[in-house]
Amino acid sequence: MEFTYQNPVWPGYLADPFVLKWQGDYYAYGTGPAVTEERTGKAMHFSILRSPDLASWTPVGSALESLGEDYTAYWAPEVAERDGRFYMYYSAAGGGDENQRLRVAVADHPAGPFIDSGRLLLPEEGFTIDAHPFRDPKDGQYYLFFARDYFDERVGTGTAVIPLEDDMMTPAAPPQIVLRASSDWQIYERNRTHYGQQWEAWHTVEGPFVVEHEGLYYCFYSGGAWHSETYGVSYGVAEHPLGPYRNEWALEGPAVLKGSPGKVLGPGHNSVVMGPDGRTEFMVYHAWDPEKTARRMFIDPLAWTPDGPRCLGPTTEPQTRTLPLQG
Repeated sequence: MEFTYQNPVWPGYLADPFVLKWQGDYYAYGTGPAVTEERTGKAMHFSILRSPDLASWTPVGSALESLGEDYTAYWAPEVAERDGRFYMYYSAAGGGDENQRLRVAVADHPAGPFIDSGRLLLPEEGFTIDAHPFRDPKDGQYYLFFARDYFDERVGTGTAVIPLEDDMMTPAAPPQIVLRASSDWQIYERNRTHYGQQWEAWHTVEGPFVVEHEGLYYCFYSGGAWHSETYGVSYGVAEHPLGPYRNEWALEGPAVLKGSPGKVLGPGHNSVVMGPDGRTEFMVYHAWDPEKTARRMFIDPLAWTPDGPRCLGPTTEPQTRTLPLQG
């Protein structure tokens, strides 16, 4: 039995893609334009796609009703299941990107609809985006990784983590640093005017996603400017979800995934999901076409090499993998 796919696996705009595997199907969520629901005339956010195999996708609706006119930007949804309920973590803002804050919405099915909880997850924090819920397979504890801004050393966006209480919404401890910028390839913009002042170099390390592999915790992240050719994916590694994380290979550039000049630009903000063969992990990520018309969803296998995790992409030609026979 063969499994064939070709990137991008969905023709529409779907940035920051997250894929959840649930009862034999895959559900994809991502950042994109709002959609007006015909029945109610209300704005809906976060398209949901469904697939039996990661390769062919069908739209099944939108996840979340607009929070109101004051909110104009919705970013980077991820979904976790616990005890039959589905928790969608995302950020929303009005009045500028600096106002992005993390929120959570809840549903009884991965296809939604998700109902916002009405609360900020980290009310004492400022700018917070790119929430990633992670369940430690060793003890079942849930953690929430996310991106926030730092104003010392290499100024800019970095990543942090909190353990979650059983309600999946309450921090069980203060945020701890996970990974921050350490190299020039992670510069978002030089001489950037932000927060009312100019910064000589604003760095970005964002989009955390954690995978436990052979007893270690690998935190994938995307670095640089999301709209640039140098944007790519690297990782840190630790012995516990709370760290500390090693990341010395970041000096060499994106270690896991980088663009292909003239074909694929700015691949990043990945998630990882088990493939239809039950043994091959796939990185799911967005990337620009050469004309930069949209960020679209790509998939490619994740390989665990002696030098660390590597994505076997980006690919744009048809890819075929052999699957085990069912039965």
